[in-house]
Amino acid sequence: MADSLAFNKVAGAVLATGLVIFGLANISAILFEKQPPAKPGFAIAVQAEGGGGEAADVIPDWGAVLPAANIAHGQEVSQKCESCHKLDPSGANNIGPGLYGVVGRAPGTHPGFEYDSAMQEFDSKNKVWTYDLLYQFLKNPQGFMPGTKMTFVGLPSPQDRVDIIAFLRSNGSPSYPIPAPKPKTAAASNSAAPASNAATAASNSATPPNNAATEASKAATPAKAG
Repeated sequence: MADSLAFNKVAGAVLATGLVIFGLANISAILFEKQPPAKPGFAIAVQAEGGGGEAADVIPDWGAVLPAANIAHGQEVSQKCESCHKLDPSGANNIGPGLYGVVGRAPGTHPGFEYDSAMQEFDSKNKVWTYDLLYQFLKNPQGFMPGTKMTFVGLPSPQDRVDIIAFLRSNGSPSYPIPAPKPKTAAASNSAAPASNAATAASNSATPPNNAATEASKAATPAKAG
């Protein structure tokens, strides 16, 4: 009787151990089950490319944009320059040279200011601060003139640059000429050409009925004479 009871205990212990092991195996399979990917391979994150980089900064048609520029807005934008430059008619220098009358002025020549070598080299190649040069310089001074000590980050907005140049012209350089607007006849002529060609083709297509009527008239003439 004692042996039978001991056997039952051992058998029960073995069965319980087996159940525990089986249960742990199933739980592990459920917790760490992996779903196969729909398609084999590795997922690689690729940054979406832009539209081919930064768009080219086209020089404005000064004859068209300067007369329409917002000089008051340009004066507001010029406040970013006043931490280093003076804009009043005294022409006094600050950290940077005075900017009164800078439009049309020779670069690197303002009296009493010691220019860096980058500006001196620029002066040797460019005799006047033109609208084009100011427009490019104001966008990114260090990028346009490598080596300059001017730390201003620039004005990325084309309209801001047009307006501030219009203000600078009014501030000491009103006699610097504004060029005439560039002619746009070439574009207008090219756009009108297809319409002209279409009209010519329509005229030519209308000619055969007139010719047919003439031939019919000639054919009918002998019958009347007889």
